This record gives sequence, C-alpha cells and structure tokens, in this order.
Amino acid sequence: MTDLMEKDILTKVSRYNLIRSQRMIYIDVHESLAGNLAGKFVAVPNLINLIAKQEYQGVGATELEALDNCLARIKNHDIEDLFPTASPTETENLRL
Repeated sequence: MTDLMEKDILTKVSRYNLIRSQRMIYIDVHESLAGNLAGKFVAVPNLINLIAKQEYQGVGATELEALDNCLARIKNHDIEDLFPTASPTETENLRL
C-alpha cells in the first residue's frame, strides 16, 4: 500500500441491512487494510450520508465480533436515537 499518504486509512467494507420498525439502516463493517482504526474491524450504522454516534459503533477482532458488538449497542434504541441531529461538523468524529 505504498501509494497511500501517511495518515490515510484504507478499509474493505461488508454491508449489512437492519430493518427495524419497517425502516432500514445499513451497518458497514470496515476491515482495516492500511492505517489505524479503533480495532481490526469496526461496524458503523449509517444512512449513507449520516453516520451513527460513536457509542453505537461496534469494534472487534473479527467481522462478526464487530457486528455483534454494534448490534448489542443499538438493541434497545430507536433508529432516531442512533444518529446525531446537530451540524455535520459534529458527525465527523467517527470511531474510524
């Protein structure tokens, strides 16, 4: 990965769909290929252009572990609870 800049992060993404209360969100599980994430795998709920708050993102040593961690964090929350309602600059603080 010599063509990356020093602070670049490159991930491979697997996408899952979660349907809750007849609404759908995506959960992208990022596998670190280059650069540093919060863990080897990070699961991030999202609405394509809106990323879930950090406390709802899962981390794990494997894809399934990160997904399970994420699902446990969002289990008792409505979809609206997962996402910030403030300005886009506040949503830039991703766990990634």
